[in-house]
Order: sequence, then structure tokens, then C-alpha cells
Amino acid sequence: MTLSTRSFSMGAGSERRFGIADVLVLFGLAALLYAGVRLAINAPPSVQEPVISLQPHVLPWYALRSVSRMLAAYLLSMVFTLVYGRAAAYNRRAEQVLIPLLDVLQSVPILSFLPVVLLGLRAIFPERLAAELSSIVLIFTSQVWNMTFAWYQSLRTIPKELREASAIFRLNTWFQFKTLELPFAAIALVWNSMMSWAGGWFFLMAAEIFTVGEQDYRLPGLGAYLHEAANQGNITAILWGVLALILTILVLDQLVWRPLMAWTERFKLEMVESDNPPTSWFYDLLGRSHILNWLNQRIFTPLDEALDARMARWFPPKPIKPVNGGKLTPVEILLGLGLLGIILYGATQAFHLLFSISWSSWGVIALGVGATFLRVMISLIIALAWTIPVGVAIGTNPRLASFFQPLVQVIASVPATAIFPIFVLLLIQLPGGLNLSAVLLMLMGTQWYLLFNVIAGASAIPQDLRYTARLIHLNKWEQWRTLILPALFPYLVTGMITASGGAWNASIVSEYITFGGRVVKTLGIGALITHSTAQGDYSMLLASTLAMVVTVVLINRLFWRRMYLLAEERYRME
Repeated sequence: MTLSTRSFSMGAGSERRFGIADVLVLFGLAALLYAGVRLAINAPPSVQEPVISLQPHVLPWYALRSVSRMLAAYLLSMVFTLVYGRAAAYNRRAEQVLIPLLDVLQSVPILSFLPVVLLGLRAIFPERLAAELSSIVLIFTSQVWNMTFAWYQSLRTIPKELREASAIFRLNTWFQFKTLELPFAAIALVWNSMMSWAGGWFFLMAAEIFTVGEQDYRLPGLGAYLHEAANQGNITAILWGVLALILTILVLDQLVWRPLMAWTERFKLEMVESDNPPTSWFYDLLGRSHILNWLNQRIFTPLDEALDARMARWFPPKPIKPVNGGKLTPVEILLGLGLLGIILYGATQAFHLLFSISWSSWGVIALGVGATFLRVMISLIIALAWTIPVGVAIGTNPRLASFFQPLVQVIASVPATAIFPIFVLLLIQLPGGLNLSAVLLMLMGTQWYLLFNVIAGASAIPQDLRYTARLIHLNKWEQWRTLILPALFPYLVTGMITASGGAWNASIVSEYITFGGRVVKTLGIGALITHSTAQGDYSMLLASTLAMVVTVVLINRLFWRRMYLLAEERYRME
């Protein structure tokens, strides 16, 4: 088993450049945002939701409400991940649209989804239900992208010999998914799921209390509690909310994430068993449960066998190969032309709205994009400097992981937006303090994407390769150069792509901060988006959102995508 330098067999060697697919995706996004703007313009002038209580006794109920929204968003994210990532990995025609679309969607700020999601749902459902569904969808947009990229990257880097083995055993689509793809991607999916929950907690306040012009929506939950406490400058309530959040995260860690980590240890690609595999008292307790064993033997196993038998009949045995796509059918051509017509109409209307913006406003947008770009780059450099050594230390040492993983999960999940206004009040007195605080908050919201991917990559390094490095007496630098960094590279690329997109997204809360009724903002595209949303300036919201999206997509296509191709072609386990 080695780190391969051979070309990936699924056609990954052809470099994807910015092309017609990206243009169509951007036009489609412009049309979608324009639809949201039209809905917002025609919406009721004001909506005022119930007041959020800051009494500590409501926190258990608020925590349950928030966890329920997070769980619903996570289940939606997992379904999207498995379907979307698999289609992009195995169908080259679909990949040409799906990957640019994924690049665009992960770069759209969460607040820019608000008019489309909330007001669109309000036109269909009652107001309260629409607000709840909107909150779930907005949390989904903060969870799903890194999971999808991790699943896509795992499918594209499955070792060739494992694919050949599945073909020899004549596994059909279902059994390849169940016995090869999910087990191979299990570690990356679990760590990125934890990161998704951390990202969901970070944006929970934006998803539970959001304002569109004069329409103020409030949903009871921990995010709304922390937002209200920060807005009133109530330090005691902030501490109560943070304590409740930390306790919730610790419970989830012990009852969900630690057992999943212990369970996924069986899927590591290695020939030598780890000396100190991760453990979980709750996982061991479940394994000793007679009731669960009885349920497994009498209910779950027969259901699993019946599902396997049904899938064996539905999907004939054949190896999975990349689909290049043949000729388009007449139905596909008609559907494509219809969709293209809708996109072009919406994009035309959106551009008509954009023409109403003055040249001076476009100049402000350009300056905002440049300022935010510098902050994103600084935050990424700082994040790389500390996450690589720390992540490798945690990922390669299960004893450290057993202590630091829950700690990292807690720190990553605490919404920095809840406690950050306190630091802003201290830093704003320093020269350049507002820019420093914006970089710091951006870093606090995005560095975890890198850390969790580094930990996942380091923990996936086979134990036999580590033993081999010791046997041939490689020093520390040689181990890093020939084993650790090459093995980490695909995970680093995934982490940097999602961290970069997350940093741009975090600019909406790091460049525009409300505390105690006071607004503190600095020059940046995120501040423009937040200000436009709060003021109901939909033309400026549309222009600033598209400016951010185009910038992020160009960066992804011109730089990060090339890194992805390099990871596929040279750095995968075989």
C-alpha cells in the first residue's frame, strides 16, 4: 500500500477550467436571487415574532428546539451529500455542472439565502411553519458543503485495487455503496459531520433570529437566546447561554460522536491494528445490551437481509464506471431548453435590477471584495500554521484525541458571534482594531474546517506505514515529507476549500457586529451584505452577493480545483 503518483482512472486528469457550465450556474443563481428580491419587495411591510426570554429556566427547552433543527438540517445534509457527491463522482456530464454549482452554493452567504428561502416558503406554508423550515434550510446551508466535498473526494480517491476487488466479486451498485464506498469514506464523513455541527452552531444565531427589512423573525432556541443576550449586552445571560450550549455539545459528544469514532475505527485502511484505538463507554455499553442484541438479531438483521435481497434484484451485478454521457434524448433537450429559458429570463431581470446601481456603489463593492479577500487570506495562513501540527498530533495519537477531540468540538461549536462583541469592545480601541477583530472572528469561524480535516487525514494514515517509517529510521522531517504531508494532502485541499468558502461566508458576521444596540462595521463585502439585508436594500444585496460569489468561484476554479486534481492524481492510498 503506497501513496500513488499514477493518474486517477476516472478521467480526473483533464483540468476543469472556468467555462460555460460556470456561466450558466452563475446566471441561474442570479435568477434565483432575483426571485427572492421580488418576493421580498411584495412581502408584508413588517413582521414581529415573539419575544425571546432570557430566563435561565427556558434554556433546556431552547436547547431541545435548537438540537431538533440541527438534526433535521443534518439529515437533509446527509441525503444531499450521498446523492449529490456520488452523481458528481461517477457521471462526467453531471460533474461538469454539479461541481461548479457546489462551488457557487458554498460561497453564497447564509443571509443571501434568506429572501429566497423564507419568503418563498411563506408563500406556501403558514408563517410559523415557514420560519421553522427556513431555519432548517439555513442551517443546512452551513452544514452540507464540507460533507459533500469530503464524500466526493473519498469516492474519487478509492484505491484501484479495492475497485478491482469489487468488480471481481461482481458487486452491484448497492453492495459497492454499502461495502466499499461508505466504509472507505466513514472516517472523513464522521469528522466532517462533527465539523458540520460545529458550523451549524456557529450560524445558529443567524438561523434563529433573522431580519429582512422590517420583518423580524424569532424562533425559540439557543441561538436566539445568545443573540438576544448579546443585543441587550446582558453578560450574565450570555454566560448562561454559553454554558447550556457547552453542556449540550458535551452530551452529543459522549452519546453520538465518540461512539461513531469508535465504530469507524474498523474501517481504517491498514494491515496492522492500532495500538490505542478510540474508545467510547457508551459504545461499549450499547454492545453489552441484551435488548439491543435481541433487536439486532430479530429485527435489524432480517430487515437488512431483506433490503439486500431486494437491491440485488433491482440492481444487476456490474462494476461502477464513470459515465461520460451519450447523446441527449429529446426529452432531455426540451427540459434543458426550458430550464435555460427560465434562467436567462431571471438573469435578464436580475441584471436589469443591477443596472440601477450607481458606479460609486460598484466601486464600494469592489473595495469591499478586496478588503474581505485580504482578511480571508490572512485567516487561512494563520489557520494553516497551527492546524497542521496540532491536527497531526491529535490524529496520530488516540490518547490525545480522547482528551482533545471533545475539547475541540466544544470550542469549535461555541458561536463566536455570541461572545465576540465583548472582544470587539476591547480591540476597537487599538489601531486597526476593527480589522483585527474581523480577521479574528473570521478565523474563529473557519479554522475548524482545516483542523477537523487534518485530524481525519492523520487518523486515516495506516498503522503499517507508520511502522515502516520507523523501521527504516526516517527522521521527523523525512516522515513529514514522505508520509504525513502526502497522506494529508487530499484532506488539506478539502479543508482549505471549505475553510475558504466558510471564511467568505463568515465575513457577514465578522465585518458587521451588533452589540447593546450599537452597530460596529468595517469595509468589506460581508458588511455590505449584512447591511443591505438589514435595511431591505435588495438591489445592493443582489449586487454584493453576486460579487462575492463570482470572486469565490474564480478562486476555486483557478486555484483550489487544480489542487483537487493534484490530490486525485498523485496523493491517494493504493
